Amino acid sequence: MSDEQLHITPRIARVLMSEEAIYGLILVSGMIVVSAGSTSLIAFLTVAITVVVFYAAHVYAGTLGRLAVSEGQRGLRSSLGAAAKQSSGMLLASIAPLIVLLLGTLRVIPDDTALWSALVVNTVILGGLGWTAVARWSTHWWARLVSALLTAAFGGILILLKAVIHH
Repeated sequence: MSDEQLHITPRIARVLMSEEAIYGLILVSGMIVVSAGSTSLIAFLTVAITVVVFYAAHVYAGTLGRLAVSEGQRGLRSSLGAAAKQSSGMLLASIAPLIVLLLGTLRVIPDDTALWSALVVNTVILGGLGWTAVARWSTHWWARLVSALLTAAFGGILILLKAVIHH
């Protein structure tokens, strides 16, 4: 592995371990549930547009918050850059489910399979993030498991909601 790859991996890990990434995955799952009565294309567009709008709103709010706290001393460029970096987890976390929805849009897999698979992918990623977050400060497998299950439960609840609403 090159030095560049070693530097990218921790950065991506930090972004994925952010509250914005976890929130982004839950947002994506919610948007899939809301648009699940339609095609993969509609779900893909709904999710992509919603994530971009929420990302922009997070960046905007983060920029204003940083400027307010520093009474403008941080400057607009610095505040905007820090807010964009902090909120980037929302964009990064949406890539995997968007790829699954794109597979449905391209008819590689059926629409219904794409919608359910994107929800399952999100839930598995949420569980992995919950496990990894606790693994950073605890060696106890049970603490990691509880965290993984609790974090994945957010996706699981949305899967149940889709099952109830659309079936």
